Amino acid sequence: MAFSPVGRTKVAVHVFLLLVNVVVLALSTRVNLYQEFFFVADRFPFILSIITLVLLGLMTLVDFVSNSSYTGRPQFEIGVFSVLSIFWLAFNAFSSSRWGSAPLNCGVIPRDYPDTIQWCQELSALRIMVWIEWLIFFFTTIMTLRYTISQSNGGNKHIFQMPLSRYTPRADHVNGNYPFSSNAFEQYGKMN
Repeated sequence: MAFSPVGRTKVAVHVFLLLVNVVVLALSTRVNLYQEFFFVADRFPFILSIITLVLLGLMTLVDFVSNSSYTGRPQFEIGVFSVLSIFWLAFNAFSSSRWGSAPLNCGVIPRDYPDTIQWCQELSALRIMVWIEWLIFFFTTIMTLRYTISQSNGGNKHIFQMPLSRYTPRADHVNGNYPFSSNAFEQYGKMN
């Protein structure tokens, strides 16, 4: 079974998150190599990006392989994305407080230290990318939660029983044939 329109959007967001995560992993690796993995604050983005890569990669892979994967269901994704969003927020706050002593303007470092200038530039990019990744996780969680609740409240309770990538709203709910809609009143009037 092919991906639904909602599923294609979901998969695109997962792939985008994976790409951003790979950039964070590469930058945090470079920053940690310069510091020889000494500072805990530098290791947090490195370790969390590895965990994120494994979790999100497995979720996406299982979603591609299986038509009824539990990891693709909205309740599972909302839970995983919520936890990852909280971890990214907490560890970003800790790391950002440590990085506060590093210069924001790498131009103040003398040109005699090209390795330090490169480390400063990579750290500046990492500072930005970890917060971008958190924002993407946060908004993905909120939008998935919002969409799931609106579909469930609209009568599409089957949203909880299938992966979001395969979810399609039922036609009778899309056309407005809810209980007590105008069509229901017309049918009720014909019966009496």
